[in-house]
Amino acid sequence: MSTQLTPIMSAFWDHPQSWTLATYEQHDGYRALRQALQGPASDLVQMAKDSSLRGRGGAGFPAGMKWGFLPPPDGGPRYLVVNADESEPGTCKDTPLMLATPQFLIEGMIITSYAIDCHHAFIYLRGEELHVYRRLLKAVQEARDAGYLGTDILGSGFDLEITVHSGAGAYICGEETALLDSLEGRRGQPRLKPPFPAVAGLYARPTVVNNVETIASVPPIVLHGSDWFSGIGTEKSTGFGLFSLSGHVTRPGQYEAPLGITLRELLDMAGGIREGHQLKFWTPGGSSTPILTDEHQDVPLDFESMVEAGSMLGTRALQIFDETTSVVRAVSRWTDFYAHESCGKCTPCREGTFWLKQILERLEAGRGSRDDIDKLVDICDNILGRSFCALGDGATSPITSAVQYFRAEFEAGMHTPVHESFPPQRSTLFAKETLSA
Repeated sequence: MSTQLTPIMSAFWDHPQSWTLATYEQHDGYRALRQALQGPASDLVQMAKDSSLRGRGGAGFPAGMKWGFLPPPDGGPRYLVVNADESEPGTCKDTPLMLATPQFLIEGMIITSYAIDCHHAFIYLRGEELHVYRRLLKAVQEARDAGYLGTDILGSGFDLEITVHSGAGAYICGEETALLDSLEGRRGQPRLKPPFPAVAGLYARPTVVNNVETIASVPPIVLHGSDWFSGIGTEKSTGFGLFSLSGHVTRPGQYEAPLGITLRELLDMAGGIREGHQLKFWTPGGSSTPILTDEHQDVPLDFESMVEAGSMLGTRALQIFDETTSVVRAVSRWTDFYAHESCGKCTPCREGTFWLKQILERLEAGRGSRDDIDKLVDICDNILGRSFCALGDGATSPITSAVQYFRAEFEAGMHTPVHESFPPQRSTLFAKETLSA
C-alpha cells in the first residue's frame, strides 16, 4: 500500500476560487456525468459494487449494496438524501469538502440519482453552517444554469432537482431515520426499523441515504474505473478518504490518503505531536469511537484493523491528545455532549447518559466514591446494545475504553480534582513571549 497522500477531492483546494463551477470543469468536472449518462443505470450500480466503495459516514456499509436494496421501480418517486449533518465532536471533513469543492458532491448526486432512478434529491445540512448553506445553494444554481440539473440533463432525457435543506442543529439528525423525520418537518427522532429507508424512507418511498464524502467519491470512480479505486487502500477497505487531524499536532488539517495508512505516517506528514510533548491518547473516528493510545500508532486505519484493535474507523476524525490532557476531563466533556443531544426517545440513552454525566462530574471534581468506576462501566453495559439508535452506544465507547487504558486516572478522582493533577496549560506562544519580556 502506498503511504503517499492521494489528493483527489482535495486536489485543487488551494485554488483561489476552488468552489466555482468554472474551476471544477477545469479539473475534469462533469466528465464523469457525461460518461455515466451514455450507459444504462444498472452499470453504475454494478460499478459501485465492484469498486467496494464503503460509506464514509462512519458505518462503512457498502454503497453499491445499499443502492441495490431499492425495490424495482413501481412508477412512484424514489429519493436520494445526502447526510451533511456533520455533528460528531472532532469530525470536520464534510464541511471543508462542501466549502472548497461543492461540485464534487453535486456531480456525485446527479450520477447516483441516475443510477437509482431518482428525480428529486436532497442535501440535509447542519443548520449552524450558514456559510456552507449559501455555498451549496450557489453551486446548485451554477449546475442548473449549465444544464447539469433540471429537465433533460445534457440531452439524456433524465430530469433531476436538488433541494438544499438546512436542519435545526440536532446531533440526533445524523442518524438516517431521524434525519428523514426532520426533513419531513417532524421532530428528529430515530424510527423503528424495519422498514428500512430503502423500502420506506422519505415520504414512505424508497430512499438512499449516503454521507457527503461517499457521494463525492462517485465521480472519480466513474471517471477512472472501479479497478482504479479498488487498487487504492486495502483489500477490504478500498479507496481514499479525508483524515481530519486535530488537537495537539504541529500541523492540524485534512489529509486525503489511502485507507490503511497509519497514524504514525499521518503524524509524520503533519509534523508530529507539538514540540516538547508526546502522544497520550487519540480517537480514530470522532468521540463516539473507543479511544486508542500511543501503542496503536501502527494499526492500519481501515475498517477491519480498527475493529481488531478494539475501536472503529468511524469518520476518520483523529483527535490527538498529549500528556497534558486529563482523560477523565476529556471523556466528561464528551459525555456532557451526548447527554445534551440525546433525543430522549429511549430510556437507556436518556437516563443512562444523565447518570454517566453525574458520576464523571464527581470524579473530575475529586469527589468520587470507591464504587463509581464500576458503576460507570455497569451503566455503559446497560446502554450498549439496548438503546434505540447508535447514539447511546457511541456515548459509552469513550468511557469504557478510557477506563480500560487509564483506570488509574479515574481512581485518582476519588481524592484529587483533575485541575490539580492536570493544571491548565498556557499556550507555547504566550510562554515564549513572557520569557522574552
